[in-house]
Amino acid sequence: MHGPLSGFAADLKALGQCFDTLIEHIDARVKALIEACPERKRDYTRLRKIAGVGAVIGSSLVNTLERVPLRSADAFVAFAGLDPRPDESGKHRGKRRLSKRGPAELRRLLYLAAMSAAKTKTWKPIYEHYRQKGLSSTTTLVILARRIARTPGFSTTKNRI
Repeated sequence: MHGPLSGFAADLKALGQCFDTLIEHIDARVKALIEACPERKRDYTRLRKIAGVGAVIGSSLVNTLERVPLRSADAFVAFAGLDPRPDESGKHRGKRRLSKRGPAELRRLLYLAAMSAAKTKTWKPIYEHYRQKGLSSTTTLVILARRIARTPGFSTTKNRI
């Protein structure tokens, strides 16, 4: 390495190792919190069965669904800001866009789940179907994110998954 940061390679490596250790501690704490409550563990296990939902996304979704009372999958989609916002008035019919009213991090995680799911044998045909219809990859991934959020058993009454 040359330039103004030359000579810091050992320090940067040590810093990277510190970050790795911290991430391991956080992951262990999240796992312990999930394991501590049987209902939370059951919900986390169910979410992890959805293609595209990994450990980070699953734990975040469990946390969100525990804290926010939602009555249906539609309510969850709206909470996440993945619902369409109409742009209509009289005869004017504008383009619908995402409302983006909910937490941006939740939307981002569902989008990442869709990116991962689009590569699985379960979701890939759906992804390719919408792409062949001429939709952009971003639009198609948002559709998949909405579908993941609406997966049966994902959210129901009494704030349970």
